[in-house]
Amino acid sequence: MHTPARLLVGRAGAAYRTETQLQLREDHAKARDAVRAELDLKTAFNSEFIEKWNLFEVHTRASTKLEYLARPALGWEFSDESRGEILRRCLPDRNIQIVIGDGLSALAIQTQVPQLLPFLVEGARKSGWSIGQTFVVRHCRVGILNEIGELLKPQIAILLIGERPGLASAESMSAYMAYLPSRSHSDADRNLVSNIHDRGLSARSAADRILNLSAKMMRLGISGCTLTEQQAMLPSDANGTKME
Repeated sequence: MHTPARLLVGRAGAAYRTETQLQLREDHAKARDAVRAELDLKTAFNSEFIEKWNLFEVHTRASTKLEYLARPALGWEFSDESRGEILRRCLPDRNIQIVIGDGLSALAIQTQVPQLLPFLVEGARKSGWSIGQTFVVRHCRVGILNEIGELLKPQIAILLIGERPGLASAESMSAYMAYLPSRSHSDADRNLVSNIHDRGLSARSAADRILNLSAKMMRLGISGCTLTEQQAMLPSDANGTKME
């Protein structure tokens, strides 16, 4: 078994060895930088990727990163201007709506989304699902899923969001999912596929798990704590109907 955790690394007296201590300080600095970094669409992704997926950027009610960190609830709602932009550029009532949010690590989004998004869209298309226009949300919290549901009314909303950085990785991304999300939803109504990064869950494996969960949500009409991934792994046809 391998782990990036600092176990059995030796010591010098009561402290870490110098090499371990320096690596710890470096990893801590990366985590702090990841939290404070701003996500900018034009610098996060290359122009070819932006053009291919027709990406555009919107904002929550948090006007700065500092305000976002100090007042989390502002990251649950779009600004008035952004609501209008979303309604203008996105079709409602899609089977799948994918949204990209910076969360607590813009670096994670910059690193993982270009790998994961093509797998997700390809798999959804093979299943015959309609897919909404993907867009990017700056200063985003997981609760934004509820407003996505109210605005666009997708069957399933998928939020790709940067995880809170740890000392093992500052590039880890999560996918939060909800079936028919609404303002009444809480964390109990959402499912999560986490630790998407090079030393964790690969983009291909993450896409398979997300798509399997999506099929199960469509089949049962639920999401959240009553839906397990073991249930989601049941064979299904392209429309998310259980194979008999």
